[in-house]
Amino acid sequence: MKKVAIFGSTGSIGESTLNVIRENKDKFEVVTLVAGKNIEKLIEQIKEFQPKNVYIIDKENADRLKETFKNINIYYGDVGMEEISQLVDFDISISALVGIAGLKPTYNMIKNGKTVALANKEVLVAGGELIMKTAKENNAKLLTVDSEHSAIMQCLNGEENNEIDKILLTASGGPFFDKEITDKITVEEALNHPTWSMGKKVTIDSSTMMNKGFEVIEAKWLFNVEPSQIEVVVHRKSLVHSMVQFKDGTIMANIGPKSMQIPIAYALNFPNRLPNNIEKLNLFEIVDLKFEKPDLNKFKCLQLAYEAIKRGHSFQVVLNAANEVLVDSFLNKKIKYTDIPLGIEKVMNCYEKRQLKTVEEILDFDKEVREKTREIMM
Repeated sequence: MKKVAIFGSTGSIGESTLNVIRENKDKFEVVTLVAGKNIEKLIEQIKEFQPKNVYIIDKENADRLKETFKNINIYYGDVGMEEISQLVDFDISISALVGIAGLKPTYNMIKNGKTVALANKEVLVAGGELIMKTAKENNAKLLTVDSEHSAIMQCLNGEENNEIDKILLTASGGPFFDKEITDKITVEEALNHPTWSMGKKVTIDSSTMMNKGFEVIEAKWLFNVEPSQIEVVVHRKSLVHSMVQFKDGTIMANIGPKSMQIPIAYALNFPNRLPNNIEKLNLFEIVDLKFEKPDLNKFKCLQLAYEAIKRGHSFQVVLNAANEVLVDSFLNKKIKYTDIPLGIEKVMNCYEKRQLKTVEEILDFDKEVREKTREIMM
């Protein structure tokens, strides 16, 4: 039985992971649950899955958990996160903490040689160079549960990396692909994704196509390819999850239902698949598989992601940090929708290239960029 740690258990990825485990109780055991502030949902999960280790941010909630669950190790705060991410009593971890908060815990697990399935884009966007180097040095396995990167991982199973001509990274196009982007776009409009149900931050990122920009950076690190080998292809039906074009001209595509449980299950049971009750695709009902080019002038965030790769690792940290601050400000209705790409570009132009060799240096720089972003935009 495979032991599983879930970092971000009360979020959408965490819940989907628990659904997979619920359907495969003979194969997986939950040993660690890490949550943010949603204590009620966490309590439900503890009662059902009976983990050995649990984390929640606040001391008050941690004290409540200690009173209710006497035989469980309860962690909280910064020290608690450091401690729980250093545990080694699991076989695979799902890293689904939101934002830069996922970097240090993921680094700790990889440094300990553990297998980590990434659902947190920011880990590789902000720390790709360090994370990949550390994984190699410690013989840690890095998998992915992102639907697009899982699709690429599946297409490359049994193939040689040097046979890749191009990675074709599919994008849904979000809610504004066919609409004009203006200052008047509301939070509610930006959160109205036509295909996927996701958390608020990643939904806004999808609408600006920053989400796809982050995935371009992820693909560069995960599959060791040049940015020129990664092409974003808009496929609004979200049935083709991504493709790989090989040097002989063959294109291999991953096509399947729109369910995050499939890539999660594949990572949990890698390299073998798990059966599920998800409704299968009926190819006779698919009218077409249309692919379109994104307009990089319209979706400036995607263009900025390619620019950040060209400028170097530290600019990927800037891209991520500025975007997090600006998306949060937009969600709280403090800035306009169009201020997101404008603000990121403005902040990127404030910096020169820096060498960032440790997690601490990355996190310190991330903090600096956030302060700079607030100073410029607020």
